[in-house]
Amino acid sequence: MIVLKRFMMLLLLVFSNQIRSQSLTLKVEAENENKTAVVDSIGYKASFGNYLAIASELDTLKYKLTRLGYIDTTLDSLTKQNDTLFKAQFYLGTKIHRIQIKYDSIFDTELLNFIDHTARDRAFELDITQLEPSLNVLNSKLAEQGDPFSTLQLVNISKQNPHLITADLKIVSNQKRRIDKIIVKGYEKFPQSYIKRFLKLRTGKTFNLNAIKDKVELLEDLRFANKIRDPEVLFTKDSTTLYLYIEKTRVNNFDGFLGFGTNENTNRIEFDGYLDLRLINNLNFGETLNLFYKSDEIDQQTFRVDADLPFLFGSPIGLEVGLNIFRKDTTFSNARQYAKVNYQINAQHRVAMGITTTNSSNLLDNDTSILNDYTSNYLTISYNYTKPQFYDPLFPINFLFDLSSGFGDRENDLGSQSQTVFNLNTFKIFNLNPKNSIYTRFNGAILTSDDYLDNELFRFGGINSIRGFEENSLVANLYGVINTEYRYRLSNGIYVHSVLDAAYFENQITNTKEKLFGFGFGLGLLTNAGLFRLNYSSGKSENRQFRLSDSKVHVSLTATF
Repeated sequence: MIVLKRFMMLLLLVFSNQIRSQSLTLKVEAENENKTAVVDSIGYKASFGNYLAIASELDTLKYKLTRLGYIDTTLDSLTKQNDTLFKAQFYLGTKIHRIQIKYDSIFDTELLNFIDHTARDRAFELDITQLEPSLNVLNSKLAEQGDPFSTLQLVNISKQNPHLITADLKIVSNQKRRIDKIIVKGYEKFPQSYIKRFLKLRTGKTFNLNAIKDKVELLEDLRFANKIRDPEVLFTKDSTTLYLYIEKTRVNNFDGFLGFGTNENTNRIEFDGYLDLRLINNLNFGETLNLFYKSDEIDQQTFRVDADLPFLFGSPIGLEVGLNIFRKDTTFSNARQYAKVNYQINAQHRVAMGITTTNSSNLLDNDTSILNDYTSNYLTISYNYTKPQFYDPLFPINFLFDLSSGFGDRENDLGSQSQTVFNLNTFKIFNLNPKNSIYTRFNGAILTSDDYLDNELFRFGGINSIRGFEENSLVANLYGVINTEYRYRLSNGIYVHSVLDAAYFENQITNTKEKLFGFGFGLGLLTNAGLFRLNYSSGKSENRQFRLSDSKVHVSLTATF
């Protein structure tokens, strides 16, 4: 048979010099009409530019027939019918339907769970058409166990009956590989704690290229780094070095305006305006520092600073600390401090536990039953889930779920009072298509206590709450706000959106229960300076009619550096 094949190839080479420029046609037949129908069902090319292409097509056809179970397939003859037509005569023989593969005692039978098979005594059976893909799966699983150069071979192949063949499985193994060294290219100062804890790549672990690629994809969930290209591996005789290609991204942002003037009553300089500064990974530890200041039109001042320090000393534990100072004109001032330790379950899930302390001072001359100095201490528990889409600079977060609770006591001159507090902030973007999306958000909180002080209640309202109302103008011990937007993307850097908000709140001090609504529109524009946003909204309550004069305009420019 080998001599015949060589003769056919020689014949083709001779003719190829004679009719190189002509279009050649191939016709294939088998030993009978049924077998010819099998060949036709597989399909083959019929037109060729030269004779070598015909030989290549016949080899491919024989390979396909063998995979279908016609393991006795041979090319009996190739004859020239005329100047452009060649006829190939195949012999297919009896189709084999099943193959039984025997293995020895060292074979890991757990690998068989990944393929469709029939178990036998120290053997397994496959449909002959599934032989090659099944062996590929087994070989891939062996590679994942740290032997990327292992191979599978079938030896001692024999025909048991006209429909079944048997073979012995031989595994050619090499030295199992472990990751000996991890080198980062591009962003050499990438935090080592993130390689170990966030990507979960460690030296000494069994080498598994597929698992490594999946873990490197988690870089898409980081704000401050991107993957440049897929990881690469350098194998030497006694070591395995993994190369990660990462680049650092600019994610610091600044938003706000600041003004100052002299107070006519006190003759002191007072600051007015808004400042929101976020610094991320400037020390190459993955840390985040937030600084926020706001002085609004109803004589309220808010100052907030907090830090998030992940993976302290290379451990899975992180630390969050913060200070929040709120001053309400000359009525009261609150200073809240908190510290939390967190555990990053994976790239998207985080749990935390900590303590929160609040000190409030009554700035009026006299204390009352609803306004006086107090101190509260809470034990807090929180859970956070974040699903980013950092590939989209307009809407980098697709889904956020943040739930926290606190259990503690409030103490003042009137005694001690047990309290609990719950906060929920969640939003989701539903991407309908590349241009249209719907944004929904729920933000709410509840404080449970036998009695309440005005200076411990929640303050909400404004651009980050229910739009169309003044900042922190609404006071409640229970509230819930629903924000919705229909967003239409005019281009990759411009979008417009609607504003439709609704809220409900309760204030047991004033015995108030009220529903609120906000309406409006806005736009966003991504410029070289940053993200410019404009919102126009108006609010109404059940007891107040809609008035255009009460509308609020909010303009911001968030610069990234």
